[in-house]
Amino acid sequence: MTDKTDAASNSLPLEGIRVLELGNFIAAPFAARIFGDFGAEVIKIERPGGGDELRDWRKTRGNTSMLFRTIGRNKKSVILDLRTPEGQETVRKIAAKCDVVIENFRPGTLEKWGLGPEVLTELNPEVIVVRISGYGQTGPYKDRAGFGSSAESFAGLRYITGEPDRPAGRAAASMGDTVAGLYGTIGALMLMLQKAKGIQQTGPQVVDVALYEGIFSLLESLVPDYDAYGMIRTRTGGRLPGVVPTGSYNCKDGLEVVIGGNSNSVFVRLMQAIGRDDLAADETLLATEARGLREEELNTAISDWTEERTLAEVLEELDLAGVPAGPVYDAPSIAEDRHYIARDMIQTHQVVIDGDPEAVRFPGVVPKIPGHEGSVRWLGPELGEHTEEVLRDLAGLTPAQLAEALPLDRKLVPQGVV
Repeated sequence: MTDKTDAASNSLPLEGIRVLELGNFIAAPFAARIFGDFGAEVIKIERPGGGDELRDWRKTRGNTSMLFRTIGRNKKSVILDLRTPEGQETVRKIAAKCDVVIENFRPGTLEKWGLGPEVLTELNPEVIVVRISGYGQTGPYKDRAGFGSSAESFAGLRYITGEPDRPAGRAAASMGDTVAGLYGTIGALMLMLQKAKGIQQTGPQVVDVALYEGIFSLLESLVPDYDAYGMIRTRTGGRLPGVVPTGSYNCKDGLEVVIGGNSNSVFVRLMQAIGRDDLAADETLLATEARGLREEELNTAISDWTEERTLAEVLEELDLAGVPAGPVYDAPSIAEDRHYIARDMIQTHQVVIDGDPEAVRFPGVVPKIPGHEGSVRWLGPELGEHTEEVLRDLAGLTPAQLAEALPLDRKLVPQGVV
């Protein structure tokens, strides 16, 4: 865990930055969470009568899911109805005092509500607007509804994911949304850096992120390989074409290990470690294409070796040999691993579930910036927990206006997180 002295002297790099989050689900909230982790004040607008639907995802008990507690951390929750003129006017007042606005509605929605970049820039010439949508703000498909699932398919990821004799697979996490959120944050920080360097900026400062483009950017040479070699990549299970040997191998105790021996020097060390000096000395295998042609032979040699050893023995011997390898971990293994704990990537917080406080382990903050470490100051808040504070301090509502605006909100705000 982080040393308390270090934490006390820590200078969060985004302190003094204010972010307005108008998004739901994962993409925009993930982007805003990064800002919050590093000290920015993040104000999350949620709809009356339930808030962000993420509050209910994978929730088996209690009022709020652990997924929302994770992605909503370090944020202030404010209840406003963006579909009403009053809600729209209040958001404009808040946005006028923010550095960044992040949204993930379908293109045109903000404009329909009178909250488009031109309006926000008129109120606040310095504001940066991050827009995350399925297909981007331009192009023939811009008006299509888009979720991470459809974006991953459109980008080509699902076509090459899974076993060749089965339907397209998927990663068991919202990759399309989180990658787009990362790009949204990077884009906003680029514009902030440009402004800090004194570079002239005119007109609305907009970051346009399409969910599918974030995923497509990760697929390396998918299209160039098609043009140059006529190669259409298909599903190959846990293997990567031309990247040999690499993959998952069974161990004696029924556990799995992933081994990466696909560079020339590592390949030689791997073959020596598994007692196959003949393969290590075979100079014809010091080429990616040649190893690919003998993939089955090489994988069999590695499997024969791992199946005679426990996972711990495999990891120890490969570590000594300088061969990249890692266990195939489940959640309990991660939560108890000493390296995760030493790096402060597992953090325990008290959460009230069904009326009683419980210790729950949550993921830590990435990246590590020595002397400027991000922190989880509080978990995802209760619905509307900060409505009165924000409407008073940023929107400038008078006591009489607050009294009129808040009765419903107060009913919607249970107490919960310790």
